[in-house]
Amino acid sequence: MRTSSAISEPPAVRWTLTLIAFGFVGLFVAVPLVVVFAQALDKGLGAYWKAIVDPDALSAIRLTLLTAAISVPLNVAFGVAASWLIANFRFRGRNLLVTAIDLPFAVSPVISGLIFVLLFGSHGVIGPWLAAHDIRIIFAVPGIVVATTFVTFPFVAREVLPHMESQGNSEEEAALTLGASGWQVFFRVTLPKIKWSLLYGVILCNARAMGEFGAVSVVSGHVRGVTNTMPLHVEILYNEYNFVGAFAVASLLTMLALVTLVAKKLAEHQRQGRRA
Repeated sequence: MRTSSAISEPPAVRWTLTLIAFGFVGLFVAVPLVVVFAQALDKGLGAYWKAIVDPDALSAIRLTLLTAAISVPLNVAFGVAASWLIANFRFRGRNLLVTAIDLPFAVSPVISGLIFVLLFGSHGVIGPWLAAHDIRIIFAVPGIVVATTFVTFPFVAREVLPHMESQGNSEEEAALTLGASGWQVFFRVTLPKIKWSLLYGVILCNARAMGEFGAVSVVSGHVRGVTNTMPLHVEILYNEYNFVGAFAVASLLTMLALVTLVAKKLAEHQRQGRRA
């Protein structure tokens, strides 16, 4: 049996590369995690809990959850519909749609926030019309939802689309031939085939929605207790030298990241098992 080049490398090289990899992970992942929780608990559990149940902190937590609860389902609907359309049909503008899905990856979140200000702000393109009808988007919750939805909408589509293309549509065609309706085909054939890729995309989308800072920072107006999400609340507390409060709220985002990693690995395992 032929030995691979990776296995035939001298032990010193393998150990050196392993130590470098673990050292990098420890320095840039493990140490920051430890620092976050150490700073959050620096003055004890009482101070930590007080920072979490502070009215402004609770408002930021509620707004973050509300934003994710709105933006993630919207991205699921868009991602599945766009993936199904791209995977099964050839139409004029198809390449443009694929490019548009990747747009938030290419545009800075801050720039996207500024674009929404130019569109919906008081001096923007449709801002005067919105003001005349007493509709507030910028510096209000709708603006935060719109900005978050924009920066997160590639995640579901980019996970589901390759899976749909690789699976093909022969099973759907067979179901239609046997008399199934369009909705029956979707719920009983298409959705079960893509469920793990869809779950994977939802996990990534939700994590990004809860941790988004750049675009939300531009459109929120930083109204304390009203339009501050958790990342924005952390920034305000840190700038006020309230380190315990800042790291306490940051620890919630850190725990969210850890839960996301576990869920991501489980989804990857299930998806690989389905492929095998």
